[in-house]
Amino acid sequence: MAYYQLPAAVTRRYCEDIFEKHGFTKTECQRIVDVVLTADLYGIESHGIQRMIRYHDSIVKKLVNPKAKPEIVHETKLSAVIDGAQTMGQTTATMAMEMAIQKAKEHGFGAVNVRNCNHYGIAGYYAKMAAKEDLMGGSSTNTEAIAIPTFGKQAMLGTSPLALAMPADPYDFLFDVATTVVPRGKIEVYNKRGSALVDGWAADENGNSCKDAQHVLDNINAKNFGGIFPIGGSAIETGSHKGYGLGIIAEIFTGILAGGHTSPHVMNGGMGDTSFGFFALDYGLFGDKKTIRENMSTLLQELRDSAKADGQTRIYTHGEKEAESEKIKLVQGIPASEKTVEELRMIGAYVGLKFEDYFEQI
Repeated sequence: MAYYQLPAAVTRRYCEDIFEKHGFTKTECQRIVDVVLTADLYGIESHGIQRMIRYHDSIVKKLVNPKAKPEIVHETKLSAVIDGAQTMGQTTATMAMEMAIQKAKEHGFGAVNVRNCNHYGIAGYYAKMAAKEDLMGGSSTNTEAIAIPTFGKQAMLGTSPLALAMPADPYDFLFDVATTVVPRGKIEVYNKRGSALVDGWAADENGNSCKDAQHVLDNINAKNFGGIFPIGGSAIETGSHKGYGLGIIAEIFTGILAGGHTSPHVMNGGMGDTSFGFFALDYGLFGDKKTIRENMSTLLQELRDSAKADGQTRIYTHGEKEAESEKIKLVQGIPASEKTVEELRMIGAYVGLKFEDYFEQI
């Protein structure tokens, strides 16, 4: 499948205009699209503009309410719970992380949970928000049941990512991973490409490895058996129980603490009833911040400088590839498959925008 390079600034304007046509405020549009494009700039195609079609469909189906406003339902000096009220995930998630950051600045730590909301994009975006304020940050979300537990064949947990960011030089440490072998979005990307899945990524209705992306997605959508394996795959010998446990931890951090739906009961395709968890920590609580940051930076550099395996020339630390990818894509453009471009064109037409008015060469 062919790929196009879409100029980042033009893509941002086009997507913001789409959300504004859907009824979001300019500020909300900017927040939503910044999360979406950050995924593409970081090289995470699964959570970038290829997700625009799902967001569009959720708004059209009224699973997302552009006019809704989130409500704080519980708050202390260190914590809060927000009812997302079917708002767009990115708008309420950024609000929640901003609250956690403010609490951390005032009291050293802040944790905010959200319930009854929608897909919020990449978890690392929100952890990075804290790092930009010289704080440690964490973020997680649950999803509809997509992951099967170790030795199971029924999807019971989400792809539920865990993200953590810690300030460092020259690159912040940014860890952001699904608790499954791959996220649902990657299955969608392979399906759009017409490519077979890698053996051990996902299971069919019998719990056996399945390479047919469409079949896996059909089972997930129909709530049939089957789904995505937890990190470690299907066997204890390869660490399946570790990914399974991490999925439960993500559920505790999100749906349980938020008082929201847990993954087995998120029934709207991940829209309208997902939960998030965020925290921000002033690591100065543990000593001189300058010294702590220098120690973190030294550790990461030692990892990068450590001995390479035969045939390898470089060791990366988490967040390094994303920072380099962003610099390149801001110049060269955002890669978008033919299918994604077709979807963007269709969405624009639906809301009254002409794709050609923005992207003349495509």
